[in-house]
Amino acid sequence: MRKFDLIVIGSGSGLEVSADVSDAGRSVAIIEEGPFGGTCLNRGCIPSKMLIHCADVMQTVQNAAAFGIHAKVESIDWPFIVNRAFEEVDADAAMIERGNRQSENIEVFKGRGRFTGPKTMVVDIPGAGEEELTADTILIAAGTRPWVPEIPGLDQTRYVTSDEALRLPEQPKKLTIIGGGYIAAELAHFFGALGTEVTIIHRRGLMLREEDTDVSRRFTEVYQRRFNMVLDAQVAGVSSQAGEITVDVTTKAGKQSITSDTLLMATGRVPNTDILEVANAGVELDQRGYIETDEYLQTNVPGIWALGDIVGRYLLKHSANLEAAYASNNILEPEHQAAVDYHAMPHAVFASPQVASVGMTQQEAEARGAAYVTATYDYSDTAYGASIEDKDGFVKVLADPESGEILGCHIIGTDAATLIQEAANVMRVRGGVDAITQSIYVHPALPEVMQRAVGQLPV
Repeated sequence: MRKFDLIVIGSGSGLEVSADVSDAGRSVAIIEEGPFGGTCLNRGCIPSKMLIHCADVMQTVQNAAAFGIHAKVESIDWPFIVNRAFEEVDADAAMIERGNRQSENIEVFKGRGRFTGPKTMVVDIPGAGEEELTADTILIAAGTRPWVPEIPGLDQTRYVTSDEALRLPEQPKKLTIIGGGYIAAELAHFFGALGTEVTIIHRRGLMLREEDTDVSRRFTEVYQRRFNMVLDAQVAGVSSQAGEITVDVTTKAGKQSITSDTLLMATGRVPNTDILEVANAGVELDQRGYIETDEYLQTNVPGIWALGDIVGRYLLKHSANLEAAYASNNILEPEHQAAVDYHAMPHAVFASPQVASVGMTQQEAEARGAAYVTATYDYSDTAYGASIEDKDGFVKVLADPESGEILGCHIIGTDAATLIQEAANVMRVRGGVDAITQSIYVHPALPEVMQRAVGQLPV
């Protein structure tokens, strides 16, 4: 059995910890079954946004007539679009793996790892058999994978998840998406803008249900204009014949069948704790199967730590990177541990329209019984918002009526993912409305909509 000072499971944000520990002169084993870089680089944030930008470019052309510019798209080079994203992604993954293999105190084990005891693991390495490893300190950073519900007929029907959807060799003519979260929203935009006929089937009445209800409602309204939406729907079954996929659904209006050539399951994600067999290590999980940690990211087993999506607090790369910085400190400086400060964690949905949020939604504030005031300002009521013809966008803010501290900010519209950073920065330092209202904004730039919204708050 090989012994190391630290075992890191996963090659996403956990690599930041392995680098710090190896730089301190300690031996590190990295266990990774797939390409290095984690979900974000290989199957998530980065390639999806490279693809989605192509959809944004297409929408610019499609909407050009609103600005007196008459343009048309002659053709779409689908292989080029996909290869452009993944040639870069795959090269980056190979570079990250190569760099770790060349590090003096790091050894890479390329295979699937599983726990056999509290501090022992076996790695199944294709073509090389099994390696038994042990370490006093283990970091679990092995992420999540797409979850697919049990649907009659699905086991006999060809479908894709987000893992495969980003690398489809041919563009679907007709795509059915089951799901209504951020993955469904982003991929509907990508495929739909490029000409695929998209149908979204969702079991709820609004998409993006985790967002502020006003944002979810507006987003759903926009998507109902763009796509065929089947809401409040229960999927009764799926089938396939001669390359055509049929999804049978039941709604309040009755039963209907949707046909397409491609079916995308965008129904959520599950942690990889079962694959790792963490029960053999005695690590406690929550009801959803995510690893439970204390405020320092240590599990109930001393010396076993966890971070990232597999912890389940925020399934966001920037959250995992934040946790990695704390994990490095807490592992290397046990006498000076610090609790992770998640305050003002922003997120964004890169659909069209974009959605971004930080802090409490109005429904969360009401559920907690928190005192708040709120204000909303439309993009179209600003000079720049009107100039770009964004008639759906708005900024909504919540603040404490006594202190003026900003409690939440929710944006739908052009560049929402960029605009949210301003609110997130103020909230991160527990700042109030004055930090925005007293600032000087470039006129007539789009950020004025943030200042106008905050300025409407009765504080």
